[in-house]
Amino acid sequence: MTATVITAETLISRYADDIAYVAQQPPATDLVVLISQLDTATPRYETAGINGSEDLETASSHLDEALNSTDETSRNVFLRRAHDLLRPLVWDMTQEYRTAAGD
Repeated sequence: MTATVITAETLISRYADDIAYVAQQPPATDLVVLISQLDTATPRYETAGINGSEDLETASSHLDEALNSTDETSRNVFLRRAHDLLRPLVWDMTQEYRTAAGD
């Protein structure tokens, strides 16, 4: 079985809207902006009492490592690690944030 390759574009398409909502910015269109918005959103989730911010911080670090990676294999590993942390958290955390905000 071949693993699906996770690209920066994949992560942006899956998570940018939810992260942008919490960061109160337009959705990211590149990895640099996604990292910045994730860094903005993470403490907002934490302030709202929503668990998972430590994993979001780690995911942001993985995205930064992917962005600065000089070889494709390392980049793919860091993107996969970020995805594995973001996948179970972002949608649920954002829904909880929306509820707390009254949206």
